[in-house]
Amino acid sequence: MAESLASAAVEIVTNQATEYASPYLRYFFCYGQIVQDFKNRRKELKLRKQRVKIRVDEATRQNEVIYEDVQDWLRRAEQELEETQNLQDEIDRVKCFKWCPKWGWRYCLSKKLAEKTPIISKLLEDSNFPQVGYRGSLQGIEFITSTDFMDSESSKSAFNQILEAIKADNMIGLYGMPGVGKTTLAKEVGKHARDQKLFDKVVMFTMSQNPNIRTIQDKVAEMFGLNFQTNTKEGRAEELFRSMQGVNKILVIVDDLWEEFKLESIGIPFGDEHKGCKILLTTRQQQVCSKMKCQKEIQLGILSKDEAWVLFRDQAGLEDDCSILNEVAKEVADECKGLPLAIVTVAKALKGESLDGWKAANQRFKDSRHVDNEEVLGGVLKPLKLSYDYLKKSNNQMTGNDIQMCFLLCSLFLKMLKSLLSY
Repeated sequence: MAESLASAAVEIVTNQATEYASPYLRYFFCYGQIVQDFKNRRKELKLRKQRVKIRVDEATRQNEVIYEDVQDWLRRAEQELEETQNLQDEIDRVKCFKWCPKWGWRYCLSKKLAEKTPIISKLLEDSNFPQVGYRGSLQGIEFITSTDFMDSESSKSAFNQILEAIKADNMIGLYGMPGVGKTTLAKEVGKHARDQKLFDKVVMFTMSQNPNIRTIQDKVAEMFGLNFQTNTKEGRAEELFRSMQGVNKILVIVDDLWEEFKLESIGIPFGDEHKGCKILLTTRQQQVCSKMKCQKEIQLGILSKDEAWVLFRDQAGLEDDCSILNEVAKEVADECKGLPLAIVTVAKALKGESLDGWKAANQRFKDSRHVDNEEVLGGVLKPLKLSYDYLKKSNNQMTGNDIQMCFLLCSLFLKMLKSLLSY
């Protein structure tokens, strides 16, 4: 009985000792196998990382948003490969002592490799990604490219008023003369709102005199990553309405609004339907702001005389001096009535002209007749007409008249295209 108990006890102790000692014995006697397993796994991880990186690069070129777990895996794989490079170097150094190995060194290295190999294996198991990214919604080209924002006193004041108004008001109206810079300022507000992450989504579209609802719906839908399932304007409006309601904070910029318009017909939710959706509209007439029930109406004024001259001089490439040419140029600049669009257009058209050319342009302005729609177009029509008259030759094959005719044909084609799209 006693012998049986003693034998059982010895067996238990022996098994436990073997179980405890076996990993350490393995570090001594299975060094070659441990090294080979490590090298195979590490090489496999290196190749797998390259393949995942190629997929990620391709997805990035396709404007896809990379999943966070894929990015995290690439970071961990890169970190593991960097950390294990030292172990790879140690393996190569141990080879130098093949006929007289340092057993303590080999034991420590074998232990490190055995501990790292499962970590690498786990990374390989986690690398089977069906997809590495997804098609994100667009951000709006208006807010990515430069807006050529004119930092005048009037624009700075309007800019600050708008930013303050969107904190509390749902509908803000920006009005001013044609060519005063309303669109440019609205783009700058949108760019600032996006860059500062004031809203989850910023979208801008142009209404114009004859808005094409389907085109506007398509543009807004692109921004929200929405694929319409219906074809009617009403059905698309409802789909867009529901999609936008799912986004917490939205800034919608409605540019060049000519008359009162129901934004719900496009699918834009605001007010009680979506308190987080703010509307900034631009228009030429203050009464449009009133009809749209804007809680805040902001006027964008023209440039001061000094601001207008600085902009005109820079765009025309003139020196800052008191020459006779500059005196004539100042008179031409005054004819632009402080409107940035007119100033830039005329200055670029006259850039490089001689003194006689500047005098002729100045006389053209003075001889210009009053036009019937001056009230609508403000002071921008005469400068635009002058820039048209000064269209330059682009090459030896085209005369100034050829370029003007091409310009008119392009304008006619665009008008016809808009008419066709409106049906």
